[in-house]
Parts: sequence; C-alpha cells; structure tokens
Amino acid sequence: MTIEEPEIKQYTLSILVRNHAGVLSHVAGLFTRRGYNIESITAGITERSDITRITIVVTGDNKIVEQVLKQCQKLVDVIKVTSLKYNESVTRELAIISVKAQPENRSRIIEIAGVFNANVVDMAEDALILEAVGNARHINSIIQLLSPFGIEDIARTGVAALAYRSRIAPIN
Repeated sequence: MTIEEPEIKQYTLSILVRNHAGVLSHVAGLFTRRGYNIESITAGITERSDITRITIVVTGDNKIVEQVLKQCQKLVDVIKVTSLKYNESVTRELAIISVKAQPENRSRIIEIAGVFNANVVDMAEDALILEAVGNARHINSIIQLLSPFGIEDIARTGVAALAYRSRIAPIN
C-alpha cells in the first residue's frame, strides 16, 4: 500500500480587505505563520478607496491552502477571499529588465522586445531597459530569451489578477 503525496501547485488568491494601516501585514502574517513562502504579493485600492485588493501567489497543496483561506476569511478586516483558477482569470505582471546591449546585439534584443510587446524605456551605450507586461509565462519567456545577452537587473511587480466576467475565457 502506497501513501499518495499531496499535489503541490501554485495558487493565486484574491483577498478584498478594508483599507487601513496594518491589514496587509496581518494577512501576510497568516501565511508566514503557516510556513508558506509567498511567491508574489501585490496590494492596491479597488474602485472603492476604502477597499484594497491583495493578490497573493503561493505554492502548496490544496488541503493546506483551503485551511489558510478559511483562516484568512476569519480575519476582522477581510471582506472576501477567492482562489482564482488560471484558466478562469486574467493575470498580469510588470517587469522592468535591464539587459546588456552591445551594438552587435542591440537590434536582436529590440526584436525580442517587439515580439513580446515590451517597450524600450531607456537606452545607454551598453544597455537597454525594457518594460514588459503579461502573465507569468509571458514574463518568464522574455527573461529566458534575454538571458544569453546578460541581464543586469530585474524588478517585477508581482501578480495582479481578476476573475473573468464572461462565461468563455479569452486567450490569456
């Protein structure tokens, strides 16, 4: 008889909270107390200035994530907690990437940026800074293609996500 290992996967959680000092710390603390490494966390006000949406990406098994969701819902300032499925939500992230760009490689780097709809936001003699927006797969792909040129620095915002409103999800 074999014991099945729980399936470990990535979860994107959307948490609506009352907008005031300390609420982000309380929510994030719930995850760290349970030993979860937060892969990505973003927070910002919604269409209402008194409500903040916190989007957290964590890796774990379904049973433990469900438990954390229930605990999160019990926090006083939490209004709503939702686990967003990848194929039922729009996810986006901003990455700013500084890449070495020698004259002989510059046009190739700009070509790669164009394929990914990334913008050149700064240009120096030996480097370019690109701004890329997309889902995690999109961002990881451009980073992978730019790596051979020499990435000097990356800043990523973390994931922002909303559930699709339509019944049929568009291509991500």
